[in-house]
Amino acid sequence: MMRTYKPRTPGVRHLRRPVNDHLWKGRAFLPLTFPKKGQSKGGRNNSGKITVRHRGGGAKRRIRMVDFSRWTPGPHTVDRIEYDPGRSAHIALLTENSTGKKSYIVAADGMRAGDVVQSYRSGIPQDLLDSMGGIVDPGILAARTAFKGNCLPMHMIPVGMQIYNVGSRATGGAVFCRSAGTYATVVSKDEETRDDGTKVVVGKYVNVRLQSGEVRKVSKDACATIGVASNTLHQYRQLGKAGRSRWLNIRPTVRGVAMNAYKHPHGGGRGKSKGNRHPTSPWGTPAKGGYKTRRKHNVNKWVVTPRPRNYGRKSDKRGGSD
Repeated sequence: MMRTYKPRTPGVRHLRRPVNDHLWKGRAFLPLTFPKKGQSKGGRNNSGKITVRHRGGGAKRRIRMVDFSRWTPGPHTVDRIEYDPGRSAHIALLTENSTGKKSYIVAADGMRAGDVVQSYRSGIPQDLLDSMGGIVDPGILAARTAFKGNCLPMHMIPVGMQIYNVGSRATGGAVFCRSAGTYATVVSKDEETRDDGTKVVVGKYVNVRLQSGEVRKVSKDACATIGVASNTLHQYRQLGKAGRSRWLNIRPTVRGVAMNAYKHPHGGGRGKSKGNRHPTSPWGTPAKGGYKTRRKHNVNKWVVTPRPRNYGRKSDKRGGSD
């Protein structure tokens, strides 16, 4: 659901925002933040040269230190859901019930203050193991643990479940599906059924499908969080005016044909002409037409099925490629 505004000024005529009335309206938890300062805010490297264009200005920010590893076991209570200027998804402030320690995580869609989440990455708690009779039953285990916001190792997640904050290594943190509204789906696990009927993961990897259609294998001990990343309507927002982009540290993007000849390969000439040249970047790299930049040898071994591409070919009306 999007919120629109009566056009009392030109800047709010096209302004559209997701309705997020549940967000915390105060400041962040300051011990878990640090200020974003320095020339990198303007897209510069350590020698002061611009390496990322269209960056600069913007409101002052504090970086939120988000826990992507979730190694701490035990129940955690969600204190509040907050806006984070450093990412498109919302974050949740957690309090560990046993120690009172605070931490930030990427919030799941539908997570609210007062919810209790838990991480099972460090192992299955003894009381949960005792309730299953000392035998790990995957069905009962999933029914007890696979709840929204809980962090589980990949081998404990049922096939077909939606997850986000997906890791790739057994010891690392989450690297995939961290933006607003993103998720992956567990496709398959190498399991075998024992004589007592229990299923055990015997392979080293679990296959997950990303939203692009790519199927990728990750470690069975890598972490993942149940659910979908929060702020799912983020992609439908409209800023409404140029100044709102400047507040977000985004500077204008100037077209190449509007530049002088020494600035861009499309520049110069009289009128709107780009000199009978195919579209290129400011450094001469072809920008359209299926110009390939990915390597053909030594391909990524973790990709089981690459995402579908049309390699610059125009699609027909039926959705296929010519």
